[in-house]
Amino acid sequence: MNPETREKLRHVSTATIATSLFKRGLRNQFIQNVFPLKKMTTTMVGEAFTLRYIPAREDLNLIEVFRDPEHPQRKAVESCPEGAVMVIDSRKDARAASAGSILASRLMVRGVAGLVTDGGFRDADLIAALDMPSYHQRPSAPTNLTLHQAIEINGPIGCGDVAVFPGDIIVGDNDGVIVIPSEIVDEIARECLNMTIFEDFVTEKVMGGQSIIGLYPPTHDQTLKDFEDWKVTKGY
Repeated sequence: MNPETREKLRHVSTATIATSLFKRGLRNQFIQNVFPLKKMTTTMVGEAFTLRYIPAREDLNLIEVFRDPEHPQRKAVESCPEGAVMVIDSRKDARAASAGSILASRLMVRGVAGLVTDGGFRDADLIAALDMPSYHQRPSAPTNLTLHQAIEINGPIGCGDVAVFPGDIIVGDNDGVIVIPSEIVDEIARECLNMTIFEDFVTEKVMGGQSIIGLYPPTHDQTLKDFEDWKVTKGY
């Protein structure tokens, strides 16, 4: 991802991104029913690196499988690139743990930008304490290790009813997580930053007592003139 694009996305909300994507006919990009483990103070941004689970078949998913160094879950943790977001397809099922604090800690140490699952985590409090954003379905699943079977690394997945392709851009804030197709991310970032600046202007005017009529949306010519003057005073 272009570093400038990454930086722009750090300053926009998932709500603004959703609006921008909606204008392009993309109505189903917000991952459903996943929540941050702790209050976000910075926005999570990174390219998607995916892991897919399927329903476990009992004879193939005994607890001994975790001894295998090629086990997809373990291998994914060791191969997720720095700056990427690991996105896990856990079939929207929080009964089985997608990962625990040790695996999440390894991802953090390796410089991964975040961790998202539409299932649950073990050790949710410990993962919340890490210096890495993490999102899951609540409640977490503390014990069941073998209900899901890790099957594929970095292929297309579904997470929270959203299609996620490797390399898509993942953005997360306190509202949740949204997926931006990689081929349009630069234009989305530019548009969203401009939208955010305008909404900051609108918010200031509304807090000062101005009506939203003609202001939001800016149907009065004076609104756009006032906005340009405001940007000068703010150093934009």
